[in-house]
Amino acid sequence: MSTGARIGVVLATVAVLALAFVLLSPEADDDSNTAQTPTTATPPPATTSETPAPTATTPPPPPPAPTFERVRVRGGQPVGGIKKITVQKGDRARFEVTSTDTSDEVHLHGYDITRNVAPGSRARFSFAANAEGIFEVELHGTHTQIAELTVEP
Repeated sequence: MSTGARIGVVLATVAVLALAFVLLSPEADDDSNTAQTPTTATPPPATTSETPAPTATTPPPPPPAPTFERVRVRGGQPVGGIKKITVQKGDRARFEVTSTDTSDEVHLHGYDITRNVAPGSRARFSFAANAEGIFEVELHGTHTQIAELTVEP
C-alpha cells in the first residue's frame, strides 16, 4: 500500500472515530439544580477535528538546484564580452557554456578540464575550486577566450 493510501486510511479512521464519539456520547444529567426550569433543546457546539499533517512520512522539500554562471557563444565569440566568474577557494565553481551556432571544445586552463559544446547543447563545468588564481576559459579549436575564472583565497 502506498504512503498516500495509508495516510488516507488513517485520516478516514480518525474522522469515523470522531463522528462515532460525538453521536454515541451520553448527555450529562445535572441533578444538582432542584428548580425546574423549562429547557429548550440546543444542539451541541460544533466541533472540528483537525488532524495535524503527518511529519514522519512527509519528505522535506528538495534543496534548490545549484545555479550555474552562463557563458553564451555566438559566431565563435563570447556574447557581451569575456565573462568574469569569481569564486572562493574551496567553494564549488559552476558555469556552463551554450551556443546556438558553434561546435568546439571548451577548455578551462589550470584545472585542465574540457567539455564539448554544440548548437542546442551546453557544456557544464562543476568542480571544487581548490587552486587559487586567474584561469582562462577558451574555445580550444580557435583559441578564443570566452571567460575568466578567478579563484580567491
